[in-house]
Amino acid sequence: MSLHSIATAGLRTIDQITYLHDLRFHRQQNGLAITIELTMSSLPGAPVVDDKGCFIGFISEFDILNILESGRELSQLTAEEIMVQDHVAIKESATLKEAEQLMKHQHLLVLPVERNGVIVGCVSRRDLLRAWIGLGFGHNACWQPEN
Repeated sequence: MSLHSIATAGLRTIDQITYLHDLRFHRQQNGLAITIELTMSSLPGAPVVDDKGCFIGFISEFDILNILESGRELSQLTAEEIMVQDHVAIKESATLKEAEQLMKHQHLLVLPVERNGVIVGCVSRRDLLRAWIGLGFGHNACWQPEN
């Protein structure tokens, strides 16, 4: 089976991806802790959620760098004080194509995924690429890593 035939076998949806990144920050989380968590992650940013898991903002590496450049102390700031109030997210039922188009037009590297108004994870461009060619899906995956 060619990679093209995998991708065109039918558009898949975000909720079929077996792994969504679960990195997210909470509104009162400490800025230094966020920075450490972000540097240890494979993602360049993550959503900020309220106590109910609803999306209220986003923190990227650039946001952290801007704070550092301004001379402010990360340990004295919360996620809510660092975040930008972007609310670009996609429903988990969306197709890969819809996610790719949204990321492309909004210039996003990471896209929060919502279910019933609550953030359930994030997808990156790499996740979409892997899913598009058939890697990263559950029981329908054409490739499974060896244990």
